[in-house]
Amino acid sequence: MGLNSVLRLGAQAVQVFSAGIHVAGQNVSNANNPDYIRERLNLSTGTAYRIGNLIYGTGATADGIKQQINLYLETRLHHASSDFSEADARAGILKTLELRINELGDSDLSTAMNDFVGAIENATNQPESATMRQAVIEQGTQLANHIDVLRTRVNELRVAQNVRLDQLVNEANRLIDTVAELNPKIVQLEASGLLQSDAGTLRSQRYAALNRLAEIVPIDIRERSNGEFDVSISGHPLIVGGTSQHLESVREPDRGVQVAYVRLADSNFNISSMGGEIGGIIEGRDTDVGGFVDDLDTYASSLIFEFNKIHASGEGLRGFESTTSEWRVDDTTTALNAAATGLGFSPEHGRFELKVTNTLTGITETSTIDIDLDGIGTDTTLESLNAALNAVTNVSSTITTTNRLQINSEPGYEFRFSNDTSGALAALGINTFFSGRDSSDIALNDNLANDHTLLALGQGGGPSDNSNAVVMSRFHDQQLTSLENETLVSFYETVVANVAQTTASETTVSEGLDGYKQSLLSQRQQYSGVSLDEEAVQLLEFQHAFQAAARLISTADELFTVLLNI
Repeated sequence: MGLNSVLRLGAQAVQVFSAGIHVAGQNVSNANNPDYIRERLNLSTGTAYRIGNLIYGTGATADGIKQQINLYLETRLHHASSDFSEADARAGILKTLELRINELGDSDLSTAMNDFVGAIENATNQPESATMRQAVIEQGTQLANHIDVLRTRVNELRVAQNVRLDQLVNEANRLIDTVAELNPKIVQLEASGLLQSDAGTLRSQRYAALNRLAEIVPIDIRERSNGEFDVSISGHPLIVGGTSQHLESVREPDRGVQVAYVRLADSNFNISSMGGEIGGIIEGRDTDVGGFVDDLDTYASSLIFEFNKIHASGEGLRGFESTTSEWRVDDTTTALNAAATGLGFSPEHGRFELKVTNTLTGITETSTIDIDLDGIGTDTTLESLNAALNAVTNVSSTITTTNRLQINSEPGYEFRFSNDTSGALAALGINTFFSGRDSSDIALNDNLANDHTLLALGQGGGPSDNSNAVVMSRFHDQQLTSLENETLVSFYETVVANVAQTTASETTVSEGLDGYKQSLLSQRQQYSGVSLDEEAVQLLEFQHAFQAAARLISTADELFTVLLNI
């Protein structure tokens, strides 16, 4: 082996160890960058050759600079990030819902209900008192307003998620574009005579984009042999090489508001329930908050119908001269309990009494109006009910152009209702306390808002009759078939308790998933992160090796000088 070979070995060693110092320096300079992936210089022994009986080595060669990345660990981290982001987003929405309900405050729905019932109880002592009657009306108005405001606040919470979803869709699209743009750049750079080296900076940028994208939507990645990443969502391609498709948000009506859903722009595949932060927001908005809306509607509907049935069977201080049903029917020839009528509430087989009073003589004639809804023979329709009312002396009934029932008394007469066992009056909206169908439109009946004398606290026993008020004061503690034999009080307590329980459960799940994610991040840091202590050792090793190689070259140079001077 000649001195030329020694010089070549020394020069090659200097080049290799210079690259090692460069790689270690690159790692040290990025030690505080959480998205940086540690790089390593891969070395191999050169091919030996024989001269005579001796076999000589050719030194070390640098095979390439490779990132220290575990793709399996990255995949697990992506899935853990998606799961945590989903649970965390849902837990955040549930916590906000608890604040909107404010059941532990002094202005909650339970308090409003207690104040309303308290006003009715007070009125049982002085049913003829205008002050007491007005208090019942005011507390009823406040109860209806409280339900309406609560529904509005919950709706605002649901609609507010549209902004979050739009922002996430825009961010996801930017990340998709970033990965799609980096794919060909990485392929081109790594194919330019550097087949054994990674395009470290570009790959780190791509991994950072994929990590954030995995938090937004659940993704699966696959690396091609040329270094490109294909990204998909539930088997649907999102990024293939340098091409991609975006996400888009679309609006659809749901429970009275417009809400956003997310799908793939080209294939129209709905990813709203796939998971990630987007899935968590939609799950919280529709299942949790939307479920509360459904429960609030059930509560309000039961309150409206059950209380109205009691009120409609009672009498105020004076009767009606004219009244029109709040609700219209779609088909006047359809049975009143059929869905095709379009009524918000369904009456039952039974009857009610119509009392017609001569205002001059005080003589009252009572007529029984049968509501035949047993399914046998001809059931009562709006038209047949109209005919039955027209058969009563001194009153007339008509069906308006909007398919509502209008009842009028003859001059000098007024009419009242009592003993409605069918719920037909409440279903049609006649002599009712509340108007509306559910939490979205509950309000006080306009007739009562304008005239407290129509408040039906009695059942025909005169101004001091409180018999109907006594029944109304107990309605919230009665088991209702519309609530599966729960009372209004217990039903709402269960609803609130379920929200609290779900919030606590989802928060616990979120914390557990966060712990799992952090453990994977710790493993990733150990494998791909930069350790300053390790890099310091590497630098010393490469420095000493560099010095030794330089000494080899210097020694060979001295020998050349000796040879030239001989």
